[in-house]
Amino acid sequence: MTVADRSLTGELAAFAAELKFSLDPFQRDSCEALEGGHGVLVCAPTGAGKTVVGEFAVHLALASGGKAFYTTPIKALSNQKFADLTERYGRNRVGLLTGDQSINPDAAVVVMTTEVLRNMLYAGSDALHGLSYVVMDEVHYLADRFRGAVWEEVILHLPPEVRLVSLSATVSNAEEFGAWMETVRGDTAVIVDETRPVPLWQHVMVGRRMFDLFDTSSNDHKIRVDEDLVRYIRQKETVDRMEGWAVPRGGRGGGRRMFRPTPRPELLAKLDEEGLLPAISFIFSRAGCDGALTQCLRSRLDLSRPEHADEVDAIIEKHTGDLPKADLEVLGYWEWREALRRGLAAHHAGMLPAFRHTVEELFVRGLVRAVFATETLALGINMPARTVVLERLVKFNGETHAELTPGEYTQLTGRAGRRGIDIEGHAVVMWTPEVDTSAVAGLASTRTYPLRSSFRPGYNMSINLIDRMGAAQSRALLERSFAQFQADRSVVGLVRGIERNDATARKLRSQLGDDFLEYFELRERIRERERSIERQGRTDRRSAAVSSLTTLKRGDVVTIPTGRRAGLAVVLEPDASPGDPRPLVLTEDKWAGRVSAADFPTPAQTLGHLRLPRHLDHRTARVRRDVASALRDTGLGGGGRQRTGKKARAADDQQLQSLRRALRAHPVHARPDREQLARIGERYNRVQRETESMRQQVASTTNSLARTFDRIVGLLEERGYVDGGEVTDDGRRLARIYAESDLVVAESLRQGLWRGLGPAELAAVVSALVFESRQEGGYLGVVGPTQPIRRALEATVGVWSQLRHDEARHKLPPTREPDLGFVSGIHTWAAGGDLVDSLLASGDRGNALSAGDFVRWCRQVIDLLDQIRNTADDEEVAGTASKAVRAIRRGVVAVDAA
Repeated sequence: MTVADRSLTGELAAFAAELKFSLDPFQRDSCEALEGGHGVLVCAPTGAGKTVVGEFAVHLALASGGKAFYTTPIKALSNQKFADLTERYGRNRVGLLTGDQSINPDAAVVVMTTEVLRNMLYAGSDALHGLSYVVMDEVHYLADRFRGAVWEEVILHLPPEVRLVSLSATVSNAEEFGAWMETVRGDTAVIVDETRPVPLWQHVMVGRRMFDLFDTSSNDHKIRVDEDLVRYIRQKETVDRMEGWAVPRGGRGGGRRMFRPTPRPELLAKLDEEGLLPAISFIFSRAGCDGALTQCLRSRLDLSRPEHADEVDAIIEKHTGDLPKADLEVLGYWEWREALRRGLAAHHAGMLPAFRHTVEELFVRGLVRAVFATETLALGINMPARTVVLERLVKFNGETHAELTPGEYTQLTGRAGRRGIDIEGHAVVMWTPEVDTSAVAGLASTRTYPLRSSFRPGYNMSINLIDRMGAAQSRALLERSFAQFQADRSVVGLVRGIERNDATARKLRSQLGDDFLEYFELRERIRERERSIERQGRTDRRSAAVSSLTTLKRGDVVTIPTGRRAGLAVVLEPDASPGDPRPLVLTEDKWAGRVSAADFPTPAQTLGHLRLPRHLDHRTARVRRDVASALRDTGLGGGGRQRTGKKARAADDQQLQSLRRALRAHPVHARPDREQLARIGERYNRVQRETESMRQQVASTTNSLARTFDRIVGLLEERGYVDGGEVTDDGRRLARIYAESDLVVAESLRQGLWRGLGPAELAAVVSALVFESRQEGGYLGVVGPTQPIRRALEATVGVWSQLRHDEARHKLPPTREPDLGFVSGIHTWAAGGDLVDSLLASGDRGNALSAGDFVRWCRQVIDLLDQIRNTADDEEVAGTASKAVRAIRRGVVAVDAA
């Protein structure tokens, strides 16, 4: 034990004696608080050693004869932690539960994903008896839009005697989160450490030269960009302007300057020369990562060491030896292995899990020295590097390309610097003409990463809450959530804003006087009437468009008047839905998709008819091409825009004309200062509108989760899942379904929609409720390889459609649409097809899925089938689900299932 550790007492002294390092101050403070009987929230940077606090909680549980659960957000982290704790405490004392695996579940220490613990709490599992500590690793995941609610459910439901150890990345509102934890869990110590264990140096690489980002020569602690960097960029831009503009062949038109970034092989060679490997280069697309690796493979770059070749081959064989030999070619195995042998790799969610885990082990062991990765690597996986490279500071966030936030920048660069190995870490931003070095400096120096709750009640959560504690207590529990805690705190600021606005409005009113307020009210009534006339016109036009769309027949040729899809289109699948018809069309530009009334400012007019084949798969590129060609050959066209008659409607409106006459007759109308007062009046009105908006926000924010819960309960009562405040048998089945489309699954089972399906057919149908296309649009037409699949899918989509109407009526967020993009692929696989055919049969709008995505979606389908097997009261459906799981879990899907 070190000298510094001799002051430790009790169990902490015994625990520290087994460590190979002395405790940092934040680790010591956290452990002492824990041993003192407090819960703890520990916020510290990536790599700072937060997990030591979690391991001490395990030590305390074992020392007192109790039990500890160690929860993580993802299976890979659970496996990693299971291996660490098993090495320390032995296989008999440590278990693992991840959904895929169950190892020694009755052990005193069990590592699990957070969802597993949530499900145990709802089920009232016997495994909770004797539980004294729960470690929640990466607790900042509660901000995750899709899975974050699980963390709050666990925090709220754990028995009060269980001590909670929450480990989080550095967040800027740790005190707020800690204050909430104190209200729901009792005494909680908040320990925040913002010191990186390994100092981080920030750089910018311009061409083949690397500069420090910050000027560290002055002692005034002001943030300044390095002058040499600024000067060099200025010189480079001048030279580029002089040399980079070329006259195109033919001598006409303007030239254009093409910026060529530093080739990846040269970048890595430079980092190797500077002693900055191993490195992770973050590229915000899977294709970009694979392309970067291919670029390096085409070069002579080799970062490996000959003496490590056998060890690399052994690790590759350990993870991939069970892969079917026939599948290696389609998996890109040989190129992937060649890259690993040269010390290079890619890492992203589209890779086969076995490939990803191989890369992770080789990188941690220093046998792979450069990895091109998407940002998912920054979340949890223990893969620190000496250097992190950011090729761009913009990424696609699911909706648009957006600049990195300071929090994202901090999280990504947090991988740089390996504790106990490196004395410093390095972050390198690649310069392009779009990069503003001042903005980079702002990103690198800002420490704002607030934690925002994503907690919202859903059907499964609500039914479980009612079953456990009744509606009244459930409502009270929701009001104790972190989401409501944050919402209520925001109300304080809104109330202050209302008070300020009221004072401003009184002052403005006194400047205007009653006469002008009367006059100004007339002006506002005129504006509102004009807007009302315009709205009515839009409504009439939309009604006409809706009516015209409902009458379209298969093969009708129409013109889409405006927008990206403007031009000729043929109707492939009509839709007579009265409220929101969305016929499926194919345009002369080969685009296939659904259009709506929004695409038709004027009613759709049938220009002619095109004869279509009886069976037409619009997802096939060849079919789209042939139909589009036939459409263009019809020679149809026309269909101009109609006049809206907006001015005519306004002139004919008697109420509007009467208001205008009253305005002109008002005494204020003739005053010379009328427009000056009008500007004050505009401000007065703006303040009043802001105030009313804030009042509505206060009203909607207060008890907002409880109101949503009440609406959910209302819908569940209508459908017979709750009766008189009690959960029915159907409700209890819903309580065991944790899929995103939980109520659609429960309704489909209750109505017997999936009876009579074979195992592969059931897998195909349920895939529509888990699969999500990476490209916008999804799959809206009901397709399927067999008649039973098509029939079951049509019925399932019908259940969803009716549910969407009910959700709109109850003012609830809609359940997401079924997505049929994986139907053919999973059916091919579950029916015994090979990997190549299964990949080609599945994907996003004609693009085959990657092997990694294919395996991931197969496992998602397996997860839902397992829930159906355990939930369905129909023995036939339960048995079919069990067979379907076995049919899917083979080959690449079964290998390295962690």
